Amino acid sequence: MESNTNTPSPLQVQGIHRGKDVAVLMGGPGPESEISRWSGQAVADALRERGYAARTVEVDQNLDQVLRNNRPDVAVIALHGVGGEDGTVQGLLEYLGIPYTGSNVLSSALAMDKVKSKELFRLYNIPTLPYYTVESEQMAQLERVHGTFGFPVFVKPAGGGSSLGSGKADTVSELQARCEEALQYDTTVLVERYVEGKEINVGVVRGEAIGAIEIEPQREFYDYVAKYGEDQSTYHFPARVAPTRYQGLLRLAERANLALGATGITRVDMLVTAGENEYVLELNTIPGFTAKSLIPKMGISFLDLCEIMVDDARLHALSPQRLGMSDKRRGQGLLPPSDRGAHNTDMGGSKGSAESQGHGPTGSSTGGARAQQGGGSPGSTRSAQVQTIRTQNAQPAAHP
Repeated sequence: MESNTNTPSPLQVQGIHRGKDVAVLMGGPGPESEISRWSGQAVADALRERGYAARTVEVDQNLDQVLRNNRPDVAVIALHGVGGEDGTVQGLLEYLGIPYTGSNVLSSALAMDKVKSKELFRLYNIPTLPYYTVESEQMAQLERVHGTFGFPVFVKPAGGGSSLGSGKADTVSELQARCEEALQYDTTVLVERYVEGKEINVGVVRGEAIGAIEIEPQREFYDYVAKYGEDQSTYHFPARVAPTRYQGLLRLAERANLALGATGITRVDMLVTAGENEYVLELNTIPGFTAKSLIPKMGISFLDLCEIMVDDARLHALSPQRLGMSDKRRGQGLLPPSDRGAHNTDMGGSKGSAESQGHGPTGSSTGGARAQQGGGSPGSTRSAQVQTIRTQNAQPAAHP
C-alpha cells in the first residue's frame, strides 16, 4: 500500500514520518482515561512494528512542560473525552508547533459537544433525533421542561463518550434519575427521542467513508459494558442493510464530517430504523483503537490505520501558510524546524441533501451555529479532492 503521490487516497500509506520521534498521548484527566491507555498502547505498539520511534506519554497538567523538555516530531492524540477530544490538547500542540493527528481545535470542540453538533447537523440538513437540553439549574423544573415531549427518551451528557452517564427513561421519575446521573459527567444533559433501530457506525478516513458496521448488543443498548465487556455484543460487517441504503449511509457519514470540518480518521454513529429513516447520533474525532474498537473491524489492517493517522499529522491554525512563513523562516517563533513541519493535506468529502428535523419542546433554533466550510454554503463541496477507493470487502451483500 505504499505510495509517493502528493495527495494520498483514503487508504494509501506513505510512511513519511517513519524513523521519527512519535509521542502517543494517552490517559488524561477524564473518566475515559483507562480506555485511552488501551488505545494509546495499541497504537504505539503498531507504530513500533512499522519502524517508528514511538513512545507513550501520560497526559496530566504538566503536559506542556513534558513536551517542551522532550519534544517529539509528531504527536498522536489517543485521548478520549474531556481534555483530549475537545480541542484543548489540540490548541496546546498548535502553540508548541508540534504536528498532531486528527481534527483541528474547532472541529474537535464541536464534535465533543453533542448539542452544537446537532445544531450544525440540522443546519446541513443531516437527519438527527428530536431533542432538548437540561441544565443543572433546571432540574427543579424538569417535568415542566420536558413538557409534551413524551416517552421513552434517551438521556446522555452533552459532552462525553463511551456511553458513560447514558440511559433510557420511560417515566418522569426515571428521567429525573437519568439526568442526575448524566450531570455527574457534564453540566448540560441531552434528552433525545428514543427510537427503535439498528445502531450502525461508519468509519471515515480522509473524508471518505470506508465501511459501515452493525452493532448487535446483548444488552438493551450499546452501553459501556456492551462496548468493552467480553462477548457482550455481536458485530456485522458490512451492516445488514440493502446495498443502496448502505451506500446512502456512507454518504451521510461523509456529510457529517463536512458539517463539523472533521479530518483524519473519524467514526460516525447512526441509528437506522426498519422504515426509511436514518439519524446521525454523533461524530467521534478520536475513535477507539483498542482490540474491541469498531474501525479496526472494517477490513483494514490495524497497522495501516495507525500509519495513515500519523501520515496526516499536521498543524491547522498555526500552519506556515496561515502565518505567511517561508521554509527559511520556519523554526523562528512558534513553529519548529522544517524537518518537524506539518504534513498539509486538504481533506474533504461530499454532501448531498437529506430530510430536516423538527425542534425539541423548547423550540430552540440553530441561529448561533456557524459552519466553517469553504464558500460559506452548506451546498458547497470539496469532494473533488477525495479519491474514491474502497476495500473490496467493504461492499455490502444483498439481504432479503
